Amino acid sequence: MAATKTRTSSFSRNLPAASSAQSPEIKCGPNGTFFVSSGIPDLDKTLGGGIPLGSLVMVMEDSEAPHHMLLLRNFMSQGLVHKQPLLYASPSKDPRGFLGTLPSPSSPKDDKSRSHDAEQEKGLRIAWQYKKYFDNKQDFSNEFDLRRPLDRHFYTTQHVDCISTHDLPNLAPLQERCTSFLSHFPRSDSNIVCTGRIAIQSLCAPQCENSSMEWEMLSFIRALKSTVRSANAVAIITFPSSLVSPSFCKRWQHLADCLVSVKAIPDEDKELAKLLTGYQDIVGFLNIHKVSRINTQVPAVLEATTLSIKLQKRRYLVLECLNQAPIDGSGGTSYGTSGSCSGSSSKSGSLNF
Repeated sequence: MAATKTRTSSFSRNLPAASSAQSPEIKCGPNGTFFVSSGIPDLDKTLGGGIPLGSLVMVMEDSEAPHHMLLLRNFMSQGLVHKQPLLYASPSKDPRGFLGTLPSPSSPKDDKSRSHDAEQEKGLRIAWQYKKYFDNKQDFSNEFDLRRPLDRHFYTTQHVDCISTHDLPNLAPLQERCTSFLSHFPRSDSNIVCTGRIAIQSLCAPQCENSSMEWEMLSFIRALKSTVRSANAVAIITFPSSLVSPSFCKRWQHLADCLVSVKAIPDEDKELAKLLTGYQDIVGFLNIHKVSRINTQVPAVLEATTLSIKLQKRRYLVLECLNQAPIDGSGGTSYGTSGSCSGSSSKSGSLNF
C-alpha cells in the first residue's frame, strides 16, 4: 500500500531553520529575512534590525563635508570584525591605504559601553545563569572608536579585495570583480555559511575617467542589484548626487533598496541652535528616504526619517532623533513623533500632511 503524502497549503512558506542564523554576525528577522549590521547600532535599530541580505544601500554624499565616510568606515569595519570578506572600490589610486583609517571596536571597559549596559540592566533584569543566552545579541553590532585604528590583522589575514576606479576607462572591470566576488556567496537561506560585503565609494567621482558615463553607471547599478539579490551579501554605494543630472539621480534612487543621504550643518548657525537641543554636539543630519523591504509588501513606518549625527566624546558615532529646544519653559518634543496622527493633538487643532 502506497504511503500517503502530507499535502501542504500552496500559500505556506518554508522558512529556514533558526539554527542557520545562530552566528553573531547574522540576525534572523520576520518573513525569513536575515540581517547584517551596518556598523552603527542606532542605524540598525532605525532600519528595523539592520541591512537585509541581498540589499543594495545607496548613500547620497554631501559636497560640504565627507560625512558619508563615517557610514562607510563603520560598515567596512563591522564586516572585517565579523570576518566577512570585503570588496572595496575607491576613486583613490591606493584604495588599500584607506583600510588603515578604519575604526576599531570599542573595548568593554569604555565608559560608553558601561552606560549602555547599565541602561539595559535597568529595563531587563535576569538571573546570571541565563545571561549567556543573550550574549550573542550584543555581538551583532559593535560600537567603534573613531580615534583608534583597526588592527592590521583584521584586513591582512582575511579576504579583502581592493580596486581603484581612478583610471578605469569604463565600469566593465569593476562589474567583473563584483560578479566574481559575489559568486562565492550563493543564496542559501537554509545554510548561511558566510556573507560578503561590497563597499563602493564615490561612484561618479570627478577625478575618475568614467565620471560622465551616466548610462553605463545606471546599467552597472542595475546589474549589481540583481547579482546581490541572488547572493548572501550586501552592497553599499556612495555617490555625489550634486554631480549627477536630476533625471539620472532619480533613476539611481529608484534602484536602491535602502536610500539615505547625509547633510552637513553650517558652523554657528544661531537660528538652528535655538531650535534644536544639543546643537553643539551635532555634526550633520542623516535622512532616510527608503528602507529595504524584502519578502513583504508591508511598508515600513519609521519613528523618524531625519536623525542627527553626533560624535559622542569625539569618538563614537551616534544617531539620535531631532529634539526641539524648549520654548517658554515647555519640554522639548521630538521631530520624529510630532507628525504622528495618533499622537496628542496640538493647541491649534490642525494637522499638516
